[in-house]
Amino acid sequence: MNVAIFLDPVAILLVFGGAMLMAAMRSTRRDLARAVAALRPLLRVNVEAEAQAARVAVNRIAERTAQGGLATADRAPLVERFLARAAVKLSDSRDPGAFAAWGETELAMRAERHAAVHAVWRAAADAAPAMGMIGTVIGLIRMFSAMDDAAKIGPGMALALLTTLYGVIVANCIAGPVAARLERLSRAELLWQRDTLERLSTIARDELTGPLEGRVSRIEARLRAVA
Repeated sequence: MNVAIFLDPVAILLVFGGAMLMAAMRSTRRDLARAVAALRPLLRVNVEAEAQAARVAVNRIAERTAQGGLATADRAPLVERFLARAAVKLSDSRDPGAFAAWGETELAMRAERHAAVHAVWRAAADAAPAMGMIGTVIGLIRMFSAMDDAAKIGPGMALALLTTLYGVIVANCIAGPVAARLERLSRAELLWQRDTLERLSTIARDELTGPLEGRVSRIEARLRAVA
């Protein structure tokens, strides 16, 4: 099979370029940059492993605070940036309610950023069939305008069919699946992050409130919970 017959620069530019242009018009420059950057970890990220690593990290933070108090929470060895920021915020916390409020705000902001990235790929998936239809109409116009020359009918028909094909491919095989996978990964990531913040909030409450004599038993319970 001659693969070259499926490649048309005009059709590619019209559908692929047009779909991305429509997505860009609906988004900000920062959202576009994040949408492209999200492709890098798309296939490599392992949410289950991240969740397990987060549980281990909370265990380390609990051990650290049990030994040196809440101010030492950021001294636990952490690699993941979200956990590191949460540990720093926890170490500076003087009010468990304020830390919990920070956590809710942080998760809401992350969810909003994720949703903006998903919207870029959803916009591209939505626009691709329309751009394919525009290419089909252009191809048919070219074909019908050259009915008196049989040699010119073929290119117009090829453009009409290829743009339709490209529109289907972009919407259902590229942009659509990318958006769906990013949404699934985002939900899973936000779940373990929320769970992590709830556990850290428990540490903050135990360290900042309650009777001092009950701290040892609370710490032991906390360590069992994150084990």
